[in-house]
Amino acid sequence: MGFTSLPETVPTTMSAMLLTGHGDVDKLVYRQDVATPRPAAGEVLVKVTATAKNNTDRKAREGLYPTKDKGEVASFAMGGSPTLTFPRIQGADVVGQVVAVGDGVDASRLGERGLLDFNLYADERRDINLTPDYYGHGADGGYAEYIAVPSDQFHHVPNPELSDAELAAMGMCSYQTAYHMMTSAGIKAGERVLVTGASGGVGTALIQLCRIVGAVPYALSQRDKAQALLNLGAEAVLDRSDMSDFTEQVKAVTDGAPIDAVMDLVGGEMTDRFIDTMIFDMNARASYPRLSIAGASGGNVSEIMWTRIYLYQVQIFGVSHGTREEAEQLVAWIRDGQLKPVLHAAFKLSELHEAERYFVNRGSNYLGKIVIVPDSEWAQHGAPHALEGHQ
Repeated sequence: MGFTSLPETVPTTMSAMLLTGHGDVDKLVYRQDVATPRPAAGEVLVKVTATAKNNTDRKAREGLYPTKDKGEVASFAMGGSPTLTFPRIQGADVVGQVVAVGDGVDASRLGERGLLDFNLYADERRDINLTPDYYGHGADGGYAEYIAVPSDQFHHVPNPELSDAELAAMGMCSYQTAYHMMTSAGIKAGERVLVTGASGGVGTALIQLCRIVGAVPYALSQRDKAQALLNLGAEAVLDRSDMSDFTEQVKAVTDGAPIDAVMDLVGGEMTDRFIDTMIFDMNARASYPRLSIAGASGGNVSEIMWTRIYLYQVQIFGVSHGTREEAEQLVAWIRDGQLKPVLHAAFKLSELHEAERYFVNRGSNYLGKIVIVPDSEWAQHGAPHALEGHQ
């Protein structure tokens, strides 16, 4: 197997954070003697400079993807054997520089700064993606100094106004999930869209993407995050700490009109109330009420009367991953400057335990994404975005 690299020598070993099993953060073990991957034919070797943290990292580590019994503790498998095996390097939203190319990849790609489309796709190019596996789960991800990935999934993003950490904050795990929530529900210009969990990575992506396609986003979040979400593009922000008479609160900000579609990242007991905001006046609707769900931060079980679903013709879309075409559209919007990063802070790779605890216990000032930077890249790519006291 041959490859071409930059003049700098690619080391034989690297630092990486290894997930060694299901459990707490103690299952994440920092090693400095992990074999550096080599790019196969059609692949590029990327020197990682920043990788955004996603909630799916924690859920996969803790085994919180039950698909049969609500009490089951497991990682998901779409068929056959589970692809999450140990040890595994997590981290899906990878940014870095191409330092080597495998056979069949043009050497002109050497030196490119880019962003990874995190999906592990089936071989054929399809307009659906029914096997939602990804780098950091079914294959090693970016919590390391190097990663080998398909050349056509590492997209060149030269934009000098974006730091590597900021680019990672616009990674595909959040933005592609958000966009696929919208395309699945057929969101159109002028439609009113309720975005739940609006302050997280997918939520902030949804607000921006709604504005790009001409839809009107209404955000559900904490009151003290309202101004930041309004600045990002939300039409109005509803306080999640006061869900009494929620439909009346929605009417107050929509001039009495129903929500056209809900982009739900919360689930749990709230789902039924979100549906209420779409069906209180069916005569005022011009389209079917639609619910896209891509998260369950409020609970994995919702109690809903099916008669409400079929009598009111509510369309429900389960969303995990998107398509190659959606990823390419997002990269085009990033290159054009239409999407903006919402970066909260950067942490060193060796401090991933602390980053995980911070993420779980994040306070009211949290908005957007946390990014993990290899220690060897910290001075340039991490320190400028560190929390106070972490420089």
